[in-house]
Amino acid sequence: MGSPPSRDGVNQSTVRLDRQNPYLRIDAVNVFVRDQDRSLEFYLNQLGFNLALDTRLQSGRRVVAVAPPDGTTVLRLIAPDPDSEEYKLIGRATPIVFLTEDVVAKFREWSKRGVRFRTPRLRRIKYDGQAPAAEQPPIWGGVSTRFQDIDGNSFSLVGFDDVSRALEAQRRKIAEKLESERRAAQELEIARQVQARLFPQTLAPFGTLEYAGVCIQARQVGGDYYDFLNLGQERLGLVVGDIAGKGIAAALLMANLQANLRSQCAIALDQMQRFLESVNQLFYENTIESAYATLFFAEYDNKERRLRYANCGHLPGLLLRCDSTLERLDSTCTVLGLFKNWDCSIGESRFFPGDTLVLYTDGVTESFDDRGEEFGEGRLIESLRRHRDLRPQGLLTSILNDVKQFSPQEQHDDITLLVAKCEGD
Repeated sequence: MGSPPSRDGVNQSTVRLDRQNPYLRIDAVNVFVRDQDRSLEFYLNQLGFNLALDTRLQSGRRVVAVAPPDGTTVLRLIAPDPDSEEYKLIGRATPIVFLTEDVVAKFREWSKRGVRFRTPRLRRIKYDGQAPAAEQPPIWGGVSTRFQDIDGNSFSLVGFDDVSRALEAQRRKIAEKLESERRAAQELEIARQVQARLFPQTLAPFGTLEYAGVCIQARQVGGDYYDFLNLGQERLGLVVGDIAGKGIAAALLMANLQANLRSQCAIALDQMQRFLESVNQLFYENTIESAYATLFFAEYDNKERRLRYANCGHLPGLLLRCDSTLERLDSTCTVLGLFKNWDCSIGESRFFPGDTLVLYTDGVTESFDDRGEEFGEGRLIESLRRHRDLRPQGLLTSILNDVKQFSPQEQHDDITLLVAKCEGD
């Protein structure tokens, strides 16, 4: 029916984010008992209550409190001095009323556990509100009885028909919500499986170039993208993209971008500029105005060992030469999909045996540690230099391990990494 109190006694379900209506609750209701340990055993074992507090004050006085399963009320069990006025209150009727949706069930359950009821029979109660005719509420009824603890303190146990109906309606609402969440989770899992199939499933050998890629999504689906496209005539397309946004929306745009690239890649051969202009036009026409993607597209020519590329507003590619010099392949044009009139320029670089190309998304460089410091391009370059002798798959894994060691907390953005290394003949 409610949320249990935390160790500090605050019921989390009633805490407001604003401070206009300050938090307020009943701290506890006092029940005077002779022996706290015996009473504690009664409330925990026979009534099924939870222990809310058991501590000792600096004065040496012990404070014990229990709460019913829903945790909305706390009973403080106080053992007063025998010569005090409070001691005389032990064993009397209390004004405390416990509300349940099924008095009969509680009556039977507690009776089996040895709880003493003052009335062996349950009493049916009715109430007819005396409001004006226009506001006359319906007659409602319920069941009540009284029970005692081991010290003879008596309490009322009541159940009202409208409360039972309200609880049943709430259960149905919760069940419907859980079913809706289950279906949404199932659909999201199917979407994850479908998107996983959009990434390269096998890596075919390609002449002098060895390559590997990975995408680790922050959520079940995401907007990062990498691909390897066979362009024919011993040419391979290397692709890394990043859709603006996250989640389902980004995943749909990612699928759209991939479809555009794969459907248009036949014209990429010797016409890379026209190819990318066509991809931009399709992406622009098929998405909303605010949708865009950064993209790094590179074409590797195995015969010439030449890399032609277009960096469409993406992070710079890192080309570590065999002599340890580093080249940054910066942007050659703006992002895809944001502008109808769009053109790009093409960069070019020769590849030599031992050269290594790394393409990545901002999930790598913007991973942060517990102080909020980002992994950054500098650490990525250091990791690349440190592991440069590894083959692409090993190099990729080692860089990712460095990122995870630097940022071990929950991942906040998709991480995509592509590594390609030029080998000898």
